[in-house]
Amino acid sequence: MIEHKYKAKIKTLVELSEILGTHPRSKKIIMCHGTFDIVHPGHIRHLMYAKSKADILVASLTCDAHVSKSNVRPFIPENLRALNLAALDMVDYVYIDPDPKPLKTLQELQPDYFAKGYEYNASGLHLKTQEEEDILATYGGELIFTPGDVIFSSSHIIENSPPELVQDKLHSLMDAENITFAEIKKVCNSFNNIHVHVVGDTIVDTYTYASMIGGQTKTPTLSVRYENHKDYVGGAGIVAKHLKAAGAKVTFTTVLGDDKWQKYVIDDLVEHGIEVNAIVDSTRPTTNKNAIICDSHRLLKLDTLDNRIISDKIVNKLKDYIKNTQADSVIFSDFRHGIFNPTTIPTLIASIPGGAFKVADSQVASRWGNILDFQDFDLITPNEREARFSLGDQDSVVRPLALNLYRKANCKNLILKLGERGVLVYRCAKNIETNVRSFFIIDSFAKNVVDAVGAGDALLAYATLSHIASNNEIIAGILGSLAAGAECEYLGNMPVSQNKILDMLAKLER
Repeated sequence: MIEHKYKAKIKTLVELSEILGTHPRSKKIIMCHGTFDIVHPGHIRHLMYAKSKADILVASLTCDAHVSKSNVRPFIPENLRALNLAALDMVDYVYIDPDPKPLKTLQELQPDYFAKGYEYNASGLHLKTQEEEDILATYGGELIFTPGDVIFSSSHIIENSPPELVQDKLHSLMDAENITFAEIKKVCNSFNNIHVHVVGDTIVDTYTYASMIGGQTKTPTLSVRYENHKDYVGGAGIVAKHLKAAGAKVTFTTVLGDDKWQKYVIDDLVEHGIEVNAIVDSTRPTTNKNAIICDSHRLLKLDTLDNRIISDKIVNKLKDYIKNTQADSVIFSDFRHGIFNPTTIPTLIASIPGGAFKVADSQVASRWGNILDFQDFDLITPNEREARFSLGDQDSVVRPLALNLYRKANCKNLILKLGERGVLVYRCAKNIETNVRSFFIIDSFAKNVVDAVGAGDALLAYATLSHIASNNEIIAGILGSLAAGAECEYLGNMPVSQNKILDMLAKLER
């Protein structure tokens, strides 16, 4: 395969040292360094000029962990960026630098020349460039600047017209981790023997459809005509339905009101093959969120709910259900409608049977959930807004934000949901600060987006099952992301079936 020909150019620092030998050499070496997120004509001219000044050109690039130019960068993962450079005829060797600066690489390789773009010298020598020049001076190396007659910007290209690279990035990730489509399909087909216990807030989502009549003449009031409505079991209930649709055995424990929605929820879940432990609280209603929709626009949401903390009596019932339900995994699906709060969470966590795979998702919508309340879990799946809320951080770019959350939650695995930009995954790894494979990004698979609400619940379900079935974070991220993309194609909370995911995998493979 021709790809392997180019991969042979990608070397470790030890390999490069052995190949190039020690300074001085009979052949001149020149080195270029950068992010090379999208290789554009400016990069090509820079590399061509550098090659013209020496016999051997080494292109080093900044690893993913140290790229922080904007919120979700690099756009292209390091393995694919390295392959792009290796495919260029003028580049002899490529190196993925695990450090934030190329100083160690310069010290180790001691190239005769280090080539920089002219912009690094246009307004005087930059402080970082001065550090590099100081190292070059220790052995007689020379800093040269390439002409700046053509200027391009990877950031400008990405932000204004991002290329479609979902499949290329997926291939690169799978190839780097030696994962095949056959393995992913095998995992997806192995959910049937997994038992999951979901504990959380039930929400009945109602979509009320109306048509526009007009406005009142005396007051600025919209007037619409009722057409029809559709009810869906949502909240933690749809997480249970996704798990069942994927093939798992599911027990669902929740608190419901003594009202019409109680019967609707229980009947719907039982019909889908889910065992339901319904604790009835006659002092509160079952949470119902009614969206008024007119010509595809959501005019208003009318919520019927009571967010008071559940009583000690109900907490004790939840504890008993959690403690006495033997399951491979326990998922706490928190929407902050009474069950979970700083008072109840420690008690409920302590009730989880030993050996169960612990998962938590605390959503910030109309309520203030905090994912950091769930410490030492095997998997947490917040979105970016929830992460920023928990950390009180509005400013950090996504990767440092995710790393900070990962550390403070003391979790083994973190899937940070980024909406249309996909997911960022941190996984348990030794030396997480220096291990460039400790995190990865999977782009969104959503194509025909009808309704993105509920995509995170589908991801939560499939990622959990994949972790249990494979103990592989990459496969969990891929199957979870596929489920999220599939859910976006449905209006309302519809469970994503195992066959739907297998069909999406088959199309990706083709």
